[in-house]
Amino acid sequence: MKRLELLIPPPLVAMLIGLLMWLISPNLPTLAQLGLMDKILVGCCVTAGLGLDLMALTSFIRRRTTINPMTPEKTSRLVKTGIYRHTRNPMYVGLLLNLAGWAIYLTHVLPLLLLPIFVYYLNRFQIEPEEQRLAERFGTEFTSYRDSVPRWL
Repeated sequence: MKRLELLIPPPLVAMLIGLLMWLISPNLPTLAQLGLMDKILVGCCVTAGLGLDLMALTSFIRRRTTINPMTPEKTSRLVKTGIYRHTRNPMYVGLLLNLAGWAIYLTHVLPLLLLPIFVYYLNRFQIEPEEQRLAERFGTEFTSYRDSVPRWL
């Protein structure tokens, strides 16, 4: 299982989960057609997800550090300002919100049940190895940050 750590970039994991959601949806009965409120909810999820991703990316660019989640050891400095004061992983929260919007759009229950699989995979194979490397690189600066800011929300 260790070989899966930091192996697949999180946006690709999200795309694969989204594809799986789409593939299983035609084989399920539709819950209902999307009404206005459903469309608004989908729009809110996607807009919030993209907004979080943009805020996080902007924070990384301003701090001049890597955004590559596959090589956390190359991080030149911790980003603890902006959206990172509220969540340690806003980009992953953004991906989750986009997947939630997609699942709602598909109007089936089963795609929604794939969301916890996405969270589990990222926690186990992406975030935990990232945090271990950041703790090794930044020591108490990272552990203090980790202890004061939630992983997701």
